[in-house]
Amino acid sequence: MKNKSGIILVSLPFAAGVAAAALIDGPYPGAIICACAVPLLVFLCFKDNKRRPAAMYSLFFALGALCWCTDAMSNVPRTPAPSPAMDYLCGRIDGAGIPGEHSAAILKALLTGRRSALERSVIEIFRRSGASHILALSGLHLGVLYLLVRRLLSPLGNSLPARIVKSVLTVGFSAFYAFATGASPSIIRALLFIVINEVGSLFPGRERTPLGTFCAALTIQLVLRPAYIASAGFQLSYLAMTGITVVYPYMEKWYPGKRGPLKRIWQCAALSISCQLFTAPVAWAHFHTFPKYFLITNLLAMPLTELIIPLAAGSLLLDAAGICPPVLIRACGMTVQCLEFCLETIASI
Repeated sequence: MKNKSGIILVSLPFAAGVAAAALIDGPYPGAIICACAVPLLVFLCFKDNKRRPAAMYSLFFALGALCWCTDAMSNVPRTPAPSPAMDYLCGRIDGAGIPGEHSAAILKALLTGRRSALERSVIEIFRRSGASHILALSGLHLGVLYLLVRRLLSPLGNSLPARIVKSVLTVGFSAFYAFATGASPSIIRALLFIVINEVGSLFPGRERTPLGTFCAALTIQLVLRPAYIASAGFQLSYLAMTGITVVYPYMEKWYPGKRGPLKRIWQCAALSISCQLFTAPVAWAHFHTFPKYFLITNLLAMPLTELIIPLAAGSLLLDAAGICPPVLIRACGMTVQCLEFCLETIASI
């Protein structure tokens, strides 16, 4: 447990314990068993070196189960409060005059997670084309905004004080956005990734790995809210990241070229396939559906979405300041219409 893989060895049995406890009908029997088992496992961890590994894994398994049971017994309702910031942002979107019949409603879903303004036909187009995940706020949306903020702060330089200021500002913005939009499990997952990476970047001597970041975020999120283990959003978010972390690096290397548009297309395809390998079975279990054209959808929709979010954010910011050129508003609307047209075409196949 003292090497760089320690967080992995802690995270996996802990998550397994939370999942196992969630399958028990009622938290009280599980809590009693775990409460009795934890002291015994602690004793075994330090009594005999030969027993330490198995006992250590069992300890964290039991702690995960106990964590879920105590959270279930607390029965504290957690409903996100309405966000004035998102109300203001929706008002700015409505008042910006973005062209397109459904453009404003789609932008509200992309930037605030609010889909009440979307017509049923538009939601059905996203669903049939396999792009429903684009309408649900996730790590994609926060990640794009995070990179945008980092890009805007790049003129501050790379000195230690500048890096601290950039980290504080980006983490602060990410946290504000995550909680203002309702703190969904996938958004909190992305926020934890950002926090862990930003903190780690301030200590360059410490080795960081994508899998270590993944396991640290998983453990922290389950400690804070074990009930998320039963959430479809939580499961799909972490399973998608499992594919990106474990499978994608190998698939990316299959393409022999180093640069160029074909390399970029292959990267998008490899990313989509690596995610689907892990998310498809769980998505089928929850929703009894599988996007047949997910590869085409993601090759078209993901780059457009990654363009729409910063374009819309910049347009709305300049519009609020009263200096937004009309051509930028039109470009934003045309990009959203292009996304809608691509998904409508795929849905009609």
